[in-house]
Amino acid sequence: MRQNTKNSVSDTSAIRLDKWLWACRFYKTRALAKNMIEGGKVHYNGQRCKASKIVEIGATVRVTQGGDEKHVIVQALSEKRLAAPIAAALYTETAESIELRLQRSELRKTNSLFAPHPDTKPDKKERRKLLLLKSQQ
Repeated sequence: MRQNTKNSVSDTSAIRLDKWLWACRFYKTRALAKNMIEGGKVHYNGQRCKASKIVEIGATVRVTQGGDEKHVIVQALSEKRLAAPIAAALYTETAESIELRLQRSELRKTNSLFAPHPDTKPDKKERRKLLLLKSQQ
């Protein structure tokens, strides 16, 4: 009986882009990764692509997640979804991407200072006053 000697992280096998994004833990499911690729949220070497695009080592991938955007360089390929520290070794994020994400997070933090939220929800009387104010505008 033959044993499967295939490594989970390899440099030679051909891997689809949606499967690589799933293995790197950018998206929780392959279906979600496929939808993001088709929706234009993922660019491979600066261009939109299909989920079946074969990933090559050294390629740049731009991944948009919510309000954040990551520019990563493919370092290794994997067919399996591995633990987070191992999955993070499959790619390296560019210095410009890290700096931009930190700047955007700081902007979000300072923006929340200018739009404070109340400590509690308004009660019935306060809701009526708010509705009255909104209707007068």
